[in-house]
Amino acid sequence: MARYKFVDMSPRFLPVVLEDQLVPGSFAHAAHHLVDALDLSAFDSHYRNDLTGATAHAPSMLLKAVLLAYSQGIISSRSIERACRDNVLFMAITGDAKPHFTTIADFVSRSRDAIASVFAQVLAILGQEGLIGREMPAIDGVKLPSNASKYRSGTRAEFLTKAEKLERVAKQMLDRHRLNDDSGRDGTEDKVAARIERMTKEATRIRGWLKDNPADREGTRGAARKSNLTDNESAKMATSKGVIQGYCAVAVVDAAHQIIVEASAHGTGSEQELLIDVIDACADQRQEAR
Repeated sequence: MARYKFVDMSPRFLPVVLEDQLVPGSFAHAAHHLVDALDLSAFDSHYRNDLTGATAHAPSMLLKAVLLAYSQGIISSRSIERACRDNVLFMAITGDAKPHFTTIADFVSRSRDAIASVFAQVLAILGQEGLIGREMPAIDGVKLPSNASKYRSGTRAEFLTKAEKLERVAKQMLDRHRLNDDSGRDGTEDKVAARIERMTKEATRIRGWLKDNPADREGTRGAARKSNLTDNESAKMATSKGVIQGYCAVAVVDAAHQIIVEASAHGTGSEQELLIDVIDACADQRQEAR
């Protein structure tokens, strides 16, 4: 009977050169070297630890981790933290820094404008390398859900009606609650009081939203576009899987090397009305017809 060497999969300590894990030609290798070539001074304004305070994770390291995660479909801060702790590729690109998920979430949420400037710098470098053809772009869009409920959408008139109804019902329940107290009947006071408080808070929230948003959003053909109490930049839109509250994400891809030269998200379900704005946005990355 043939005999074979035992394959030992038990844990062990091994010497690892982190940078050697970033294989030339891979996305991780390109992101690692490209980010180091960028001007990331836009991220520095957040930090105030020049003379006092603890040192912070470098924005370049966090940006590399986020970009690598996005390239692999990882879009959760907790999942990125786990990858930085367990995945050799993420260990290599972050220098085994192990950033906490709250650090990653804070970096992404506060760095929107700075990351946009990085996108522009990357396009400039790719243009210098001759990787952008500027002649044949392709435009396409996809509808993506937002972190907001479609049931919290409506016009100002609809929100006002809802607030008035909540206030009216809360008042009726409060009157009935007081009547039960006066008659000595058990009206499950705690539950009733909690419901009254919830409805009153919701009505107050809607009233505050109406004050901060004095006009309806403008839709197509002069019609009002429904707003949303949670995320007023998003919109209700029909998809093949039903109606969602979300955004229409549009990308412009250069045909020469399939490089995305423009990407944006819009609170409308109509891709047609976005066409001119999207074409204008990528003016610097296309060549005018002669």
